[in-house]
Amino acid sequence: MKDTFSNMHPFINFIFFALTIGFTMFIMNPVCLAVSFLCALVTALYLNGKKAVRLSLVFLLPMILLIVLINPVFNHEGMTILTYFPWDNPLTLESIVYGIASAFLLSSTVLWFSSFNAVITSDKVVFLFGRIMPSLSLVISMALRFVPRFSAQMKLVRSAQHTIGRDINEGTLFQRIRNAVKILSIMITWSLENAIETADSMKSRGHGLKGRTSYSLYKFDKRDAFMLCTILFTGLVLMILLFTKAIKFRYYPSIKGDLFTVQSVVFYIFYTFLMLIPLSVNIGEGIKWKHMQSKI
Repeated sequence: MKDTFSNMHPFINFIFFALTIGFTMFIMNPVCLAVSFLCALVTALYLNGKKAVRLSLVFLLPMILLIVLINPVFNHEGMTILTYFPWDNPLTLESIVYGIASAFLLSSTVLWFSSFNAVITSDKVVFLFGRIMPSLSLVISMALRFVPRFSAQMKLVRSAQHTIGRDINEGTLFQRIRNAVKILSIMITWSLENAIETADSMKSRGHGLKGRTSYSLYKFDKRDAFMLCTILFTGLVLMILLFTKAIKFRYYPSIKGDLFTVQSVVFYIFYTFLMLIPLSVNIGEGIKWKHMQSKI
């Protein structure tokens, strides 16, 4: 499926994720947490496909269960005591609910960052921050590319070692450990050499010099201007409602908050609209494309 939102101007992508991740990390309202988690999951599934499913099942689900179980064991705040642990510490309803909320907050943040990595590529990072912070932008760009390149190189090294009988799954336990150390040594050497070569290459090209220009395909058009105004307007409305305490909610010492007032419902509507912007853009472009095809 075509991702139209990723093809927009990098500044639009960055502003969207900055607002989305910022709101997700600092709003503990249960309805907002649920909306953010669902929207983040759907967006990640659209952008990453099977990778998002694997991330959700292998990493996020155990993490959610672990946080939900651990928080009540170590956090004993709250007025509603359900029972007592064998070591005489109370198990409170508030600690359980707060653990669930924290788990969904962390999971939503991880999912949004996975979508961020899919949309904000290394060349977009250099385009956005190359003139302002050339060294930092280069480091961030290299960091974003490091994990996928390291994984690909690891597969090549393991394949080469397997052909000469030195894979980590072959031989005795001592031989497997020695083969694993050998592969790790090769990968560390490759990583250091690659970093030095990249730094020398960028230096020889004049990266970071004052007045240096760079070629870019990104153009800010009317569609980008409309989307920027939409995102900023939605973010402004949400911030105003936040300052008016429209979604005020607390977990300690007791669970208290009006989840469904007029102001909170308005906040939820704008909040959901903001979170669904990438998916709405992609679906809208898909419908438009099919409509144009039907006329041919």
